[in-house]
Amino acid sequence: MSAATIDAHPRTAVTNRATLTADLGAVAANTRTIAAHAPGSALMAVVKADGFGHGAADVARTALAAGATRLGVTSVDEALDLRSAGVGAPILSWLNPADADFAAAVAAGIDLAVPSRAHLDAVAAAGSATAPGGPAAGAGPARVHLHLDTGLARDGAPPAEWARLCSAARLAEQRGLIRVDGVMGHLACADVPSDGSNATGRTRFAWGVEVARSLGLRPPHRHLAATAATLTDPRTHHTLVRVGAGLFGIDPSRTVRLRPALTLTAPVVTVRRVRAGTPVGYGHAWTAPETTHLGLLPLGYADGLPRAASGRAEVLVRGRRRPLVGLLSMDQAVVDLGDDEVAPGEIATVFGPGDDGEPTAADWAGWAGTIEHEIVTGIGPRVTRERVAAPAVLRRVR
Repeated sequence: MSAATIDAHPRTAVTNRATLTADLGAVAANTRTIAAHAPGSALMAVVKADGFGHGAADVARTALAAGATRLGVTSVDEALDLRSAGVGAPILSWLNPADADFAAAVAAGIDLAVPSRAHLDAVAAAGSATAPGGPAAGAGPARVHLHLDTGLARDGAPPAEWARLCSAARLAEQRGLIRVDGVMGHLACADVPSDGSNATGRTRFAWGVEVARSLGLRPPHRHLAATAATLTDPRTHHTLVRVGAGLFGIDPSRTVRLRPALTLTAPVVTVRRVRAGTPVGYGHAWTAPETTHLGLLPLGYADGLPRAASGRAEVLVRGRRRPLVGLLSMDQAVVDLGDDEVAPGEIATVFGPGDDGEPTAADWAGWAGTIEHEIVTGIGPRVTRERVAAPAVLRRVR
């Protein structure tokens, strides 16, 4: 042991773990706030990636109780997990390979996004298999949302292929294999409302809807806006808005005050007093400039703390922000406690809504050079999960 370490045997706490607490009351409040910005549109609550790390089923029930009418996820598996949890609301799944288990999705009443002819053929085949009298009679024709690329060059049909996709969809609809319930797209730069690409996206989407109609399709749902556009641009609202990040207190446009719904805490598991000159952690990236107390937190980059935040990040201990020092390790972080003789077992708040001066997910995103979405979705499975809700919401979502 280094001669600079004063305590030969650091005090050790019980090895309880970090805890991530999701405030469902905040989710409910955010849902209502965002819905008020799009009064003429229904709200789809996007609960992909386990509800942005907040618990998909609980978030889904909360958002539905607060005014959402349907749900969105990426994969068929995510949608089927919600069905298994007893969530019966309409669900749209929009990111799947063409060989996904569409038959299971159709049988479970899951709506499916169709970005290509290969996807359309696969979904139509699933619709045939589950149609009344078919080999796996069940839910009937598959409900699809035709997905147009409105400017991101990733998911969605390229404009050059759109008319052919719509024609094939109309034929499949006439054969009773599918029902075209929607047309959808995404905006590339909605977090910057003044960006010119948003006008391009709106124009391309309007064109796509008109092409679909000209070919005989009459989709009742049209949706282009996610959180940022829902909050800033009524021209994008159409019949549906898709809200994911905003449910959890993240507004990419920075125009509306929403309430962060996650709090991450961790116990101080050991405390040691060290002299000036004591180096800390891998690479000795930080050296104590004076005698101080160091606390050890039992979480690191394997638990979702971005290593890129090393040397900048802070946590709240005893009502004061304290710096994390040295490099963040896979399983451990060291906090400089200064003169405070914190006892093992006391709790550090890693991030939260900021009400008590604690860092927020936005702070962590800034320290790591990333976005809040990555912070809240990146918390690992070793961290204990808890959910809390306002009593009125809790009664409705159970």
